[in-house]
Amino acid sequence: MTMSTQNGNSRYRGLILSIAAFLALIGILLAFTFYTSSVLERNTTLVNISNKTANNAQAIIKDLFDLQGSIGEHINSPHQKRVRERLDNNTQGIDQLLSSMREGSEYIDDAGNVHKIPNIKTSTELAALERAQQDWSELKPLITNYLEGAGNIRIDSSDELALAYEQAKTSSLSMNDALDELTNEVYEETKRQATTIRLIQVLGVAAIFTYFLIFVFFFVRRLRETDAEAFAARQETQEIMQTVNTGLFLLDKDLNIGQQHSRALNNIIGSDSLAGENFTNVLRGRISDKDLKTTQQFIEQLYNPRVKEKLVDSLNPLHKVMLHNVSEDKSLDNRFLDFKFSRVYDNKDIARILVNVNDVSDAVYLEQRLEKERSQNDMQIEMLTTILNVNPKIINEFINNTQAYIERMNNILKNPGSSQYELEGKLKAIYREMHSLKGEASALKLHSFTKIASDAEDKLHALQNQGQLSGNDFLPLAVHLDDLLSLSNTIATLGERINRSAPSEAKMSTVQAPVATQDPVADHAASNVDFDDGLDIDLDSETDDDLLSFYNDFAKEIAARQGKQVQLKSMTLTQISIPTHLAKPIKEISIQLLRNAVVHGIESPSARHAAGKTDVGIIDLEVQDNGSNFMLVVQDDGQGINYDSIRNKLIQEGRFGTEEANQLSKGDLLKQLFSSGFSTKEHADEDGGRGVGLDIIKAKVKEHNGKLNVNSELGQMTRFVITLPKA
Repeated sequence: MTMSTQNGNSRYRGLILSIAAFLALIGILLAFTFYTSSVLERNTTLVNISNKTANNAQAIIKDLFDLQGSIGEHINSPHQKRVRERLDNNTQGIDQLLSSMREGSEYIDDAGNVHKIPNIKTSTELAALERAQQDWSELKPLITNYLEGAGNIRIDSSDELALAYEQAKTSSLSMNDALDELTNEVYEETKRQATTIRLIQVLGVAAIFTYFLIFVFFFVRRLRETDAEAFAARQETQEIMQTVNTGLFLLDKDLNIGQQHSRALNNIIGSDSLAGENFTNVLRGRISDKDLKTTQQFIEQLYNPRVKEKLVDSLNPLHKVMLHNVSEDKSLDNRFLDFKFSRVYDNKDIARILVNVNDVSDAVYLEQRLEKERSQNDMQIEMLTTILNVNPKIINEFINNTQAYIERMNNILKNPGSSQYELEGKLKAIYREMHSLKGEASALKLHSFTKIASDAEDKLHALQNQGQLSGNDFLPLAVHLDDLLSLSNTIATLGERINRSAPSEAKMSTVQAPVATQDPVADHAASNVDFDDGLDIDLDSETDDDLLSFYNDFAKEIAARQGKQVQLKSMTLTQISIPTHLAKPIKEISIQLLRNAVVHGIESPSARHAAGKTDVGIIDLEVQDNGSNFMLVVQDDGQGINYDSIRNKLIQEGRFGTEEANQLSKGDLLKQLFSSGFSTKEHADEDGGRGVGLDIIKAKVKEHNGKLNVNSELGQMTRFVITLPKA
């Protein structure tokens, strides 16, 4: 940049000097013109003063003649006084004018105007002035003698008047001749000066015009050379711009695209006219309004010299951004573009922003495909881990239950439902099925299932808060059902592959010496392998110990996510057999009650410590068989049910007014606690806060004609007793 600046300075130095010389010539000519104008003005003033002196001399002769003809008139008559006063003024005027021409002083006329009288320098002019002065010296004393006694009635001034009159006739003519000679000399000098001035002005104008022509000639030649260089440089730039495969353009402070940009930019952006367009208008409608606003702020920071370019580059909002297709040609796909911004400096000032844009769609799609494959691999590893570490019966139950959940939700979606009441019931039913599925998936640590179910719950929760529902609101849920069904089929397929590959491995293990395993579960699973028929999953191989371990792991995993510590205990789960037809509802209800106990019941270690409890919360899960009924009891030693919190949340959500809520009994508040969509948890997460878990329990109990009992002591415990008839 420094070298180009020096070249630019040397290029324009000659032009600047030429213009300065041209202006200097004009200045000299103007100065000479001003000078000659002042000389002409001097001569004009001198001529005017000379004429005025001659006129005053003529006026004196006239006044003396008038006074001579008025002898006998009273000397104090107005006429006599007026003529004598005028005679006195003209006498003083001639005296002052002659002195001013000789000395070059100022003269003040009768009107009070000040005239600068130039002094006389040439010998001819001085000689003429001397003759006029001499003639005046002979006349002036006579006039003075007359005027001294003319106003006194006792003095006879007629003789003095006669002498002055006679002398005036002689002196006046001589003075006029001298002054005429002075005037003619000044006039001739003026003519000579005017001729010289015209000659010099003509020569000056000719010189200036000639210089101007020479200047224009060389300037035009230099301009053509510069234009040729600029054209060559522009041609090179255009060749580069037409050749590069990336989009290159400049942005000014107003975010206007420069007139020059690479040809590839039109194809990359997808617009034929970009030069001079505003960058924000090009992007508007093709990226989000938030990204557009962030882009404007980002470029403003790039123009801020106090902001480091490398620092602000990390905040680039147009890094691998999707540009939506807004053209009428729907065959064009959305594309991913990567914009890079660099400052262009002029000395130390930021002049422009250079933008380099590339179409990285292929790279982004490749990354997405790799990420999808990586996610699928992670998902399969997760599923394999679950299959290998969980009792086969539980896996089969989960697959069957998932397919049943999906089938039920699909049937609910197919049910048209027209009224708002029917649509709300449809929403609650789907919510319960999805939440139950998520609970079982979370218990098996199948986070892929949990994630899809959680996303679906987010949409269901949004519909629940929407107010007015329509049938079309449920259409997006079909996508989640397809994803869940696909995952269910995947885990089933993986299980079948393990079954097919297991026999050869099992036969190979018989060749080796038996080794006692360290894992009792693994020992137990190995005892159920039939080497003749391959690895058949024994649906009756799950023991109550496995179920207790499953519940315990499930509770501890939720507690870890919630920052809590729990211990699950049961004295009866391993002793009492659960009826086959009640095994599924008991398991579903147990999962929801355990989740509810950990999330809402058990306190954090710090809160338990402050309440004088142990850091580890205790949950008891017991089952009872009294012959006609089967009972499930889940009790925790947590904070209990806070009925005031339920009442306040009902008021906060607008379900009840303050006065109406204060009249609700504990039973009424419990009914609200079991209603769909209500939860005392402030923020929903994977484990709770959506108000569905207790609604599922209520629905399952009602489905099996059972009973539900809740007992709670604030700060001490909560007990849920579920009674289901065995018949």
